Amino acid sequence: MTDRNTNHFRGQHYAADHITGPVPFLNPTTRLLPLHKPKEQGRDQQAAPHPPTIGGDEYGAPEKQPASTPDLTPTATHSSGVYHIWRSRDNRKGRHALALTRSAEASAAVAVGAHQHKPRRTTTTGSTLQGIARMFLRYPVWDVSYDVATIFTLGSVVWVLNGFFVLLPTTDPGSSWPGESAWGGGVSAVVGATIFEVGSVLLMLEAVNENRSDCFGWALEEALGHGGAEGRLVLRREKSRCNHHHRAKRAFLKGTVVDGSDGNMNAGEQGDASSGQDEGSRTTAGRRWTWWPSWYELRTHYFREIGFLACLSQMIGATIFWISGFTGLPQVLGVLTVPAENGIFWLPQVVGGTGFIISSWLFILETQPNWHTPSLTTLGWHIGFWNLVGALGFTLCGALGFASGSSPACETASLWSTFIGSWAFLVGSIIQWYESLDKYPVTVIDKQFVGPGASSSGILEKI
Repeated sequence: MTDRNTNHFRGQHYAADHITGPVPFLNPTTRLLPLHKPKEQGRDQQAAPHPPTIGGDEYGAPEKQPASTPDLTPTATHSSGVYHIWRSRDNRKGRHALALTRSAEASAAVAVGAHQHKPRRTTTTGSTLQGIARMFLRYPVWDVSYDVATIFTLGSVVWVLNGFFVLLPTTDPGSSWPGESAWGGGVSAVVGATIFEVGSVLLMLEAVNENRSDCFGWALEEALGHGGAEGRLVLRREKSRCNHHHRAKRAFLKGTVVDGSDGNMNAGEQGDASSGQDEGSRTTAGRRWTWWPSWYELRTHYFREIGFLACLSQMIGATIFWISGFTGLPQVLGVLTVPAENGIFWLPQVVGGTGFIISSWLFILETQPNWHTPSLTTLGWHIGFWNLVGALGFTLCGALGFASGSSPACETASLWSTFIGSWAFLVGSIIQWYESLDKYPVTVIDKQFVGPGASSSGILEKI
């Protein structure tokens, strides 16, 4: 009989040895897993079956193992200097982060089809340019992470236009046209707020469809040298075995998607594993896409997940902020009294902007090893930072708006706050767009992980 208080996602959060997180009473956010070289005895033999997982789903059925799991046990021959970095944010985004020691970087190779090349850090200029090129050449609309990023980018562009509409009549009256601030600003505000609301709903869908089993994304092989001697390590991306939500390409057209129900999701590999379970158990344990989790999952996992709390704050803030978008239309705002304007136009901006601030701060916190150490090498940290700047700008716009009717200085400051905040949101959204397409990031670390039970905090703080 499993402990229902901790069995949900136990394999990821409760049984891991090398984990870290900024908030002790919430789920860990980063986990480091050393990948070991293949065992000598297992090279020419069929792989042994995976041991059963510790936890189970809400119906008591055991969680299914991933189709291919690298050898992470301490009984392997010796460490390879290759590590899988599990991050809660990467898990939502469908990313498979890899860390190499400098010696492993020099000796390992990455296999792409029949060709091999040296591992490329994703922080190099060449890799960055490739990532930028992907933004113009790839359009994976079935990937909810990509949809979130592009929708927020579009919404930010609309808000930048809104900033020009409301600011130019004040700073350069000669270049404005009649009704620019009222109609241009009002219509663009409701459009931008609506786009942000749609993006926030998709952000919640992304949060509740995080991967439910270890999806490493990389296979570690060893090429034989001359005469059967030990050869170099070869890393291969296992895209066909990925269990993340972006593999379910028709999820938006269906309800809950279960393993084996979609031809693109390795139905043959996992159909037998679930044949002995009842329908309800299989739906939960093998689910790849859902529109909303069960109350049990919310209570035991999601309410303890920093990323989910950030997405929830974002959606609540966007929904409240949406009110000010409609009340900002000229037909509505023009007939409001001062108390009514303060209550249904400026106040929703302050409350909604506060939700954005909380969300951005939680996204920043999620990427950090602790609450006070910034993670400057992580894309998610910079996304959260720029969104925080944008959230502060939108909140100040509403706060200063209460006095805009009696103070021209406050009115001008309010307009500038929206303008600056819009640009900050645009920067954060573009970085998020880049991140959504970078599914296999590679980084290099200086310190070698010495074995099970050893402290990995020094490594985790650098990645």
